[in-house]
Amino acid sequence: MRIFWFIPSHGDSRYLGTSHGARNASFDYFKQVAVAADSLGYEGVLLPTGRSCEDSWVLASSLIDATRQLKFLVALRPGLMQPAQTARMAATLDRISGGRLLVNLVTGGDREELEGDGLFYDHAERYKLSREFLTIWREVLARSHDGGSFDFDGRHLQVKGAKLLYPPVSRPYPPIFFGGSSDEAHELAAEQLDTYLTWGEPPEAVASKVADITRRAAKHGRTLSFGIRLHVIVRETEDEAWQAASKLLSHLDEATVAAAQQKFAQMDSVGQRRMAELHKGHFNRHNIREGLEVSPNLWAGVGLVRGGAGTALVGNPQQVADRLRAYADLGLDHFILSGYPHLEEAYRFAELVFPLLPRTLQERLAPRVAAGPQGEIVANSYVPPAK
Repeated sequence: MRIFWFIPSHGDSRYLGTSHGARNASFDYFKQVAVAADSLGYEGVLLPTGRSCEDSWVLASSLIDATRQLKFLVALRPGLMQPAQTARMAATLDRISGGRLLVNLVTGGDREELEGDGLFYDHAERYKLSREFLTIWREVLARSHDGGSFDFDGRHLQVKGAKLLYPPVSRPYPPIFFGGSSDEAHELAAEQLDTYLTWGEPPEAVASKVADITRRAAKHGRTLSFGIRLHVIVRETEDEAWQAASKLLSHLDEATVAAAQQKFAQMDSVGQRRMAELHKGHFNRHNIREGLEVSPNLWAGVGLVRGGAGTALVGNPQQVADRLRAYADLGLDHFILSGYPHLEEAYRFAELVFPLLPRTLQERLAPRVAAGPQGEIVANSYVPPAK
């Protein structure tokens, strides 16, 4: 199990759908979250992308010196930049970070946002573009290790003699992650991607996705790894966890939910539609589990106002760990998590859940923890016993 956290470059808060309790989305805060994730032993962090976010490439580059082992999962956006150019960017970031770059392919699902960035293709055409983009990107990076160049003449993209003089540390290129729920997305993942990410759906739906992509990949003679993107709300007791979930929505109103859902409905993202189908816009502030607990401990309340990943695991440490293990048993090994607010919840999840995860993960985390007394020294001399 590889546990990742999240850099909230589109903003952070103690509550959803309101400015109450909001935090300034500053570089200092992003750095605090990154340093916390690095120190606690998270494998890496996801940096989101889109017009609501700070640029993920610039932000990842700025966090290299603040961290030691943390990996950065950074977005590739086909159609917004040229593939040879982004291959050079990836090689540079991978080199100066010592091989800590991971790449997240994002085709986009908000037509209004995409047109604002100059991309006017529909859903199907974006995937055709993405296939050509990845072909060039992968080949240019792979051939850079022996000085080779690459020619390509596609419908949307062409290069002649594309090459890199400075290859990435990772071979043949930094690993590529990707999430998408349409047939086109599954086929692209099977053909060219390394790790497929699903948003947090009930286990049976996730199992169906894994089986479909595994079958498609086998036809291409390929295998993929799998992961999941989830929020987490973990507390020492289950009641406290659900109280925290309720508090997260305590400043939300029906008008805000309706406005958010109207916007999401305009998107052509199949994954976004699947998130909406889980909660169906249902909001009862007096019982936030009603209609929103879509599977044991899997809560769709976040998706009422947040686009993209809209589900959270809610429960006590053992319940959350058990749900993560259940997903791992389906073949998932990358878990990209987040919680509100992200700084405190990075600590809370690590302190409460890390000790319950597989022993191999504990062994990997152990070297990052400095030896010495744990907890506050009592009366200047008494060291609290280890649990």
